[in-house]
Amino acid sequence: MLIKPTATNLAKIKVIGVGGGGNNAINTMIDNYDIQGVEFIAVNTDAQALSNSKAEVKLQIGEELTRGLGSGGDKGVGRQAAEESVDLIHEHLAGSDMVFITCGMGGGTGTGAAPVIAGIAKNLGALTVAIVTKPFNFEGTRRMNSAVEGLEELRPKVDTLITVPNQRLLEIIDEKISFLEALKKVDDILGQGVKSIAHLITQTGLVNVDFADVKSIMSDAGSALMGIGEASGPERAVEAAKLAVSSPLLEVSIDGATGVLFNVIGGADMGMTEIDEAAQLIHGVVDPNANIIFGATIDQELKDTIQITVLATGFDDSISTSSVPRINVINTQPSYSQDDEPAPVKKPMAKSSLGLDSNYGDDDDEELEKPAFLRED
Repeated sequence: MLIKPTATNLAKIKVIGVGGGGNNAINTMIDNYDIQGVEFIAVNTDAQALSNSKAEVKLQIGEELTRGLGSGGDKGVGRQAAEESVDLIHEHLAGSDMVFITCGMGGGTGTGAAPVIAGIAKNLGALTVAIVTKPFNFEGTRRMNSAVEGLEELRPKVDTLITVPNQRLLEIIDEKISFLEALKKVDDILGQGVKSIAHLITQTGLVNVDFADVKSIMSDAGSALMGIGEASGPERAVEAAKLAVSSPLLEVSIDGATGVLFNVIGGADMGMTEIDEAAQLIHGVVDPNANIIFGATIDQELKDTIQITVLATGFDDSISTSSVPRINVINTQPSYSQDDEPAPVKKPMAKSSLGLDSNYGDDDDEELEKPAFLRED
């Protein structure tokens, strides 16, 4: 019997940007990446910042707690805001097969609310993947410590945790690059990571991967390494694969990976021989017994260029939140802006009809020190 795919039997994927950094990231994805088959959701405590989101769904959390004025950089307020709005979050995540959560760790809303949102998604049965950032060193010790605490809390709430250390970007970018351009590189990584994984599931390609394949690699996988390589020319596939698996930004070798998911994207001229060469190279540098899933898709806009994204899992014995995966960067031009969050007015938290794990957020409501550039706008 011939069965034609319909919208009802495709995996339902939602991408949630939490807080200012997460909202900026999904704006970049919408503006600069053609990520088809996903629903974008912006979540924030700051009503004004949320109004600038380009996501089709915008959720203001903690409305009673913060009065729409943001978390003031307090992760405790971010957590309480998400707990106040747990029914609203539950409503918009119900029925999802896969949920991406992206945010900047170290601030208030993202750090505090992301673990709550992740816990709800995973409790609903969705494959839950977080792609988050750690602050630059100049953002201060307290902000960095808050980020590390947030990562420790987020880790058990997700199936896969990918961490982008902003500071490592300084090792690979031009020293004359502006601060704004450096932040654009961060959004570039988040966008490329989400697109590569979602593309495997939603797009028909030369080598197809279904949702069950992706789930076999990413379900309960813990921390993951992600490398992105791009190359052109006669040896483009092999060169892109080398960049992806041996980038100087990869802190830990992928040799010990027990699960590997990689996606090859190229133009209409990409050949099966090139795909095979890239696959063989990646297969040769991981554990011989690793579960390897790969896909290959065509992007008509890519000419003489191949992009390869590698996601390696099974590293929890060697990776911690203080030793985070490093990410290779490709060149695109996303946009970035920083949204300030005024201090909230604290009110009693509204109770939800849904039970919450007491470990969804930190009890520490200490306000974070913000660098001046984050307070001026």
